[in-house]
Amino acid sequence: MLKTPYLLFLGDAPDQLAAKVAQGIKDWRPEFCIGQLRLEGCRADLGLPEMGVEEARAAGAETLVVGAANRGGVISPAWLDTLLAAATAGMDIASGLHNRLTALPELVEAAGRAGTHLFDVRVPQQEYPIAEGRPRTGRRWLAVGTDCSIGKMYTALAMEREMHARGMKASFRATGQTGILITGSGVPLDAVVADFMAGAVEWLTPDNEPDHWDLIEGQGSLFHPSFSGVTMALIHGGRPDALVLCHEPTRTHMRGLPHYSLPSLEALRDLALETARIVNPDVRVTGISVNTAALSAEDAQQCLREIEERMGLPTVDPYRDGAGRLVDMLQ
Repeated sequence: MLKTPYLLFLGDAPDQLAAKVAQGIKDWRPEFCIGQLRLEGCRADLGLPEMGVEEARAAGAETLVVGAANRGGVISPAWLDTLLAAATAGMDIASGLHNRLTALPELVEAAGRAGTHLFDVRVPQQEYPIAEGRPRTGRRWLAVGTDCSIGKMYTALAMEREMHARGMKASFRATGQTGILITGSGVPLDAVVADFMAGAVEWLTPDNEPDHWDLIEGQGSLFHPSFSGVTMALIHGGRPDALVLCHEPTRTHMRGLPHYSLPSLEALRDLALETARIVNPDVRVTGISVNTAALSAEDAQQCLREIEERMGLPTVDPYRDGAGRLVDMLQ
């Protein structure tokens, strides 16, 4: 578990998209965020109080979170002085980038002297079992998408917020770096050895109270040639009772693969159900989540209406309009 509250480190992020990890934390766990620390030339801004390391520590910051990603997703040498200052000041440091904090000798030494911890959240922290596919008590929900990076995590978090507001028992189960930094725990599924991925999801969603819902963060897409394996592990390890289809209507091709077009929502529904029924014959598709961020308000509503009429399922943008109708289907 990561200690909160956080100081969000944006480094020298060249634009807002480069700080999407920090943006996700600020959007969904604002109570965790004391402030932001930006280096010269940073063009991202979360609108949080500007703080240096010492100021943030005095305000109670427990963990500095590397919330930016540069080209290649590596820890920049230009960030090292700030990371060293945070460790020396008594803050833990968390990063989801590809190269590890623990691979920086001077940072490891500074953290050791100060008694602080370095968390590479993209690195599994324990060994996971092989999946068995057995039924478990409690209920499970999973978002599946027509593509990657399409709104599956935001959908799950919007569902959790709405369910808690209704007094329902629900837990967001993080499976990626941003989700882990938002919640403080989870499984970095894309870094788990393939044979143990489904088992890691079983471990993440154990037996629970009969009316408790695990909201499993989706990853990849069954239709994406690069990342379908992680989606399959989520479906078989999660053994979901309910699926929500996620879509982004302005995409012209699979992310990173201009030679692959997106599947239809009908194709996603049919393949996801067929795959999920291997482990849970009673699974249902209960709704559709559409990421309308690229559309005007009027165009977004028209898009949602057209999809709902075609698919016969509640269709919403849960971040823009709330997840109430998706939660209605679970109740």
